[in-house]
Amino acid sequence: MNSATPSAVSLFSNCGAGDVGYAKAGFSFRVMAEIEQRRLAVALANHKHACGVPGDLRFTWREVIASFRSDAGPERPALLSACPPCQGMSTARGGRGREEDAEAGSRDGRNLLVEVIAQVANRLRPRIVVVENVAAFLSRLVLDPRNDEPISAAVLLRDLLDPRYECYPFLTDLADYGVPQRRVRAVMTFIRSDEPAVAALAQSECVPYPMPTASAEDGNWTSLEDALSQLGAKPLDAKSEVAARDPSQPMHTVPVWGSNHQYRMVAAIPPSSGGRAWDTAVCEARCDSPVGADDAVCATCGNPLLRPVVCETDGSFRLVRGFRRSSYSRMRPDAPAPTITTASGHVGSDNTIHPVENRVLSPLECAHLQTIPDDFDWGTALNDWGPTAVRAMIGEAVPPRFTEMHGRVLAALLDGRTEGLTSANDRRVAKADGRMQRGLPARHLTAHGQLRQ
Repeated sequence: MNSATPSAVSLFSNCGAGDVGYAKAGFSFRVMAEIEQRRLAVALANHKHACGVPGDLRFTWREVIASFRSDAGPERPALLSACPPCQGMSTARGGRGREEDAEAGSRDGRNLLVEVIAQVANRLRPRIVVVENVAAFLSRLVLDPRNDEPISAAVLLRDLLDPRYECYPFLTDLADYGVPQRRVRAVMTFIRSDEPAVAALAQSECVPYPMPTASAEDGNWTSLEDALSQLGAKPLDAKSEVAARDPSQPMHTVPVWGSNHQYRMVAAIPPSSGGRAWDTAVCEARCDSPVGADDAVCATCGNPLLRPVVCETDGSFRLVRGFRRSSYSRMRPDAPAPTITTASGHVGSDNTIHPVENRVLSPLECAHLQTIPDDFDWGTALNDWGPTAVRAMIGEAVPPRFTEMHGRVLAALLDGRTEGLTSANDRRVAKADGRMQRGLPARHLTAHGQLRQ
């Protein structure tokens, strides 16, 4: 490894897929930290020069510092990247409360893991810190551990970091950067104020993010159909074990549904329609009977409709209780895929059904839509832990296509160059600023929610 190569440290590394982009941009990871030993093994297989620190970072963050120091001595890392868990930020599940409910937000300790990031950053003093998370990270309120005051994790992180870091929040759909899925993410980049890059950004009226390469307005987002065509994977079908897998490509396999109701329900959704099983108006016997939006059985034959239904203990049927807007739905082929999540293998999760074929997407296809490189080394993860664990790693990854573009901008800034930067007046900056303002402690705001002068 060239001594001139900018060094990097990764926290909450997952499988290391997101950091592959920063590595392609020229950063060399010396330390990777991940709570799951198995995920860390995958990360280290793809970052050969890194030392691994397994375990809960609330207890192992000092080991991260020691590991970097033992390898790099007094050198400061050029980059600290972190992607803390986002599950606690969601308000979609019971018990998490609304976004402004700080007490509910604090029930999940993962929402306060920014404290670990600040601990490591304030001691290693990296030139740049990058933190990625869901949009709610900027505004979802938690209780400040210092004074029990409502504050967002993003604002807390900014406050805990050394004040010599300049903060640049950003909120974007990664489809604007050629990622073939809708994936809205918050990114916070912190640069030390003594870096020439800070003055250069101020002079150019830009922020440290790459210019978007696509937009919905220009009609040049990468569609799911184009992305899957580029991959060229073998057609699959969930009806049988043989049809549900490609023996030549272990990552290209899907759950088997056989010939049961679930399979027939999916098969009844017209291909390429983007349709939902909730709207299917036929039953198992294909009777020609009027069907209401809330009906679960056919009025003529009593058979269940080809909809998401549950058989009760008394033999009656009812519709599944759940989100009807996007669950049990085919993906639209002419648009970017919906967000690839950890639940990509579940037919009842948000928009997981293949646009044409009767199945969900395979781990191979999900990795492709996440822009994880074809040569990414998954080791024995698929055989040892199964596709569910691999899908979880894929769903939690930051798309390397974006991190590579971001990394190239950051590397140029550290080298004194301002190339291909987004304007400070861009709507993505304004949206992030607005979200962060909602996450400020009450003492910073007027009675009308405006920032105090």
